[in-house]
Amino acid sequence: MTTVNETYAHSLENADLRAFYEAAGFAGRVGWGERPAILVIDMAGAWADPEERIGSDLSAVSDSIVRILEEGRRAGLPIIFTTMAWDPSLAEIGEVVRRKTPHSELMLHGTERVTLRPEMGRRPEEPLVVKPRASAFFGTYVDAMLISAKADTVIVVGCSTSGCIRATAESAFNRGFHVIVPREAVGDRSPSAHAANLFDIDARYGDVLPEAEVLDHLRSLPQTHPRAAGE
Repeated sequence: MTTVNETYAHSLENADLRAFYEAAGFAGRVGWGERPAILVIDMAGAWADPEERIGSDLSAVSDSIVRILEEGRRAGLPIIFTTMAWDPSLAEIGEVVRRKTPHSELMLHGTERVTLRPEMGRRPEEPLVVKPRASAFFGTYVDAMLISAKADTVIVVGCSTSGCIRATAESAFNRGFHVIVPREAVGDRSPSAHAANLFDIDARYGDVLPEAEVLDHLRSLPQTHPRAAGE
C-alpha cells in the first residue's frame, strides 16, 4: 500500500495530497441533485460566542450562511436548523458522552448557549431540531423531513467542521443524499482541524464548493414556493 509523505499539509490547498487521494479512488464529484435543502448546524450561543467554553469567532461564517439562506428562501427550499441540548437532569446524555465531552453538561434546554443566533433569522416554517449527538440525523426526524420534502441534496452549513459538520455530512452521504458544503459557511475553533476536515469531507462524503458557486446555483433555481421577508 502506497503511503503519503507525512509532511503533506492536510488541506484543500494541497494539490499533491489531492492527487494522491484521487489515485486511490477518492474525491470523486457528487454534484447537485434536483431538490436541495439547507441544514444549518448549531449556530447557537455556545459555538458562536468566542467567550464561551467551546465558542469561536464565527462572524464570517455567519455572514456566509445568511447569504445562502437568503437565496434558499427566495427559491423556497426546505431549511432545517439544529442545536444540541439536554434536560437539566443530564440523564439523557449518558456517562460516556459526559466523560468524553464534559462541556455537554452546560448545554441545557432553555439556556442562551443552545439558542440560535438572531442573525440566522429563523422563520416559523423552518424547523429547529434538538439533536443529542454530533450528526443532525442521529436520534432526530431530519431524515423523515428531508424525505417528505423530496430533497435529494443537502447543503450543510454551520459548525463545527471537525465535529457536527463532518458527522452530518457522513450521515447524509450514507443515506444517499448529494452533500454540498460551502467552504466559507462552515467553521471550527481549530484552523488546522477545519482545514483537515474540509479535505476529508471533500474526499469522502460530498463536494466542498466556494460560496459563490453555491449562490450561483441557488440563484438558478426556480422559485417553487418563495417566502417573502416577514412571512
